[in-house]
Amino acid sequence: MPAVIVPAVIACSCCFYLQILFVFSHPDVYKSPNSDTYVIFGEAKIEDLSAQAAAAAAEQFRMPSSAAGAASGAAAAKDSAKSTDAADEGDVSAEGIEDKDIDLVMQQADVSRAAAIKALKNNEGDLVNAIMELSTA
Repeated sequence: MPAVIVPAVIACSCCFYLQILFVFSHPDVYKSPNSDTYVIFGEAKIEDLSAQAAAAAAEQFRMPSSAAGAASGAAAAKDSAKSTDAADEGDVSAEGIEDKDIDLVMQQADVSRAAAIKALKNNEGDLVNAIMELSTA
């Protein structure tokens, strides 16, 4: 017996290894009449769920918008002053740390270059942990 088309399917998604999601927009879906087997035809777009989780975590560290910036301005100034005092211990060697990593930590955590270098060294070059250390301090 031929497969029967399943009408009005707008989207279909299949999870693979609990981390990768295949998403079909406007697929052609057919069902086997003798079992619960479906055949899906269409363009599959791959979404990496672990990458989305990492992007969501990174989004938390974005600079506040101008509306949110006014509300958190005093807290940011206090944290910045605290991290500047801790970082003014003299020149810190940036040997073994890339400048782009230092700049990213400085921008995301809103700290001085010395504080960013110190945090990167404390966390063995791990950007996320360095930003977390500076953001929660």
